[in-house]
Amino acid sequence: MAEPLHFHHADAERAARVAVIAEAGVNHNGSVDAALRLVDAAADAGADAVKFQRFDPATLLAAGAGLADYQAAGGAADAAGLLGPLVLPGDAWTRLADAAAARGIALVVTPFSPADCRALRPLATRLAAMKIASPDAVNPPLLVAAAAIGRPLIVSTGAAGLEELGPAVAAVRAGGPGSALLHCVSAYPTPPDAAALGGVAALRSACGVAVGYSDHTAGVETGGWAVAAGACVLEKHLTLDRSAPGPDHAASLEPAGFADYTRRAHAAAAAVGPLAKSPSPLEAGVAAVARQSVAAARDLPAGTVLAREDLAVMRPGTGIPAAELGALAGRRLRHAARAGHLLPRDALDPPS
Repeated sequence: MAEPLHFHHADAERAARVAVIAEAGVNHNGSVDAALRLVDAAADAGADAVKFQRFDPATLLAAGAGLADYQAAGGAADAAGLLGPLVLPGDAWTRLADAAAARGIALVVTPFSPADCRALRPLATRLAAMKIASPDAVNPPLLVAAAAIGRPLIVSTGAAGLEELGPAVAAVRAGGPGSALLHCVSAYPTPPDAAALGGVAALRSACGVAVGYSDHTAGVETGGWAVAAGACVLEKHLTLDRSAPGPDHAASLEPAGFADYTRRAHAAAAAVGPLAKSPSPLEAGVAAVARQSVAAARDLPAGTVLAREDLAVMRPGTGIPAAELGALAGRRLRHAARAGHLLPRDALDPPS
């Protein structure tokens, strides 16, 4: 049985563990050899998983189904003409699972119909997760069919409002560890200033499940930003050649860029760290030098009953903390203190 993807949000004790999914999608252009090269490229780039799409245009598309603007830009006349050449043959899936296992990378598949889910059932134990594309976050029959495979469920939420996501949230909760909702903006490519990464925190707060980000920006920076916003799963398109024909290549990263993306994501998780505010051991030297302590404002003979004007605060921070200054008025000096010198704690009589 394939293990679920391992990821978790940051908490008070630990930094986030981020899983990066390389969305190979249909960037193989129908070639099994290209799909296998994408598995290798994803593994070489440090991705945790590689994902492909399983669909049958004959059952997916009604008569007259149209194209999104970014799809039409490739010159296809209709949806069937676009998607038909992008279908992988049936025997490809076992080969992809074998290749992923050999490279130590998880395999994730997006189905688009209950029939696709049934076709994937023989492969179920080799899948780390089923992934539902954004348009189907509001498709209960597909959510139910995908959940019935018995694998973790990851659901993108592009173009959907919180009020529409009840069935998707229920399916993710039922999917157990390795399941997540992904914030997404369904624009290809998404301008960075339209990434709306506040949606990561909004989903987590409203839904109470693991939350990530399906990233359709063209650059390498946004994944790290999403991690800083609270994402613990990232999905990003991977291609062997951004100039290749096909609907998704232009909004994808080539292998070198994807490796950079992955490095930035993990660096962001390390930089954010746990959800805690406590001193770092790295700060100890600075604190000792730069904090201020209680000092004598003038020469003070032994027996002096301290008043506020007798005292100052000065660097370093190795004496009585400045925060205790107000509590020292009325205390008696056991030993003389020199102006401009820190006041030793043992120079004071015990408080009465």
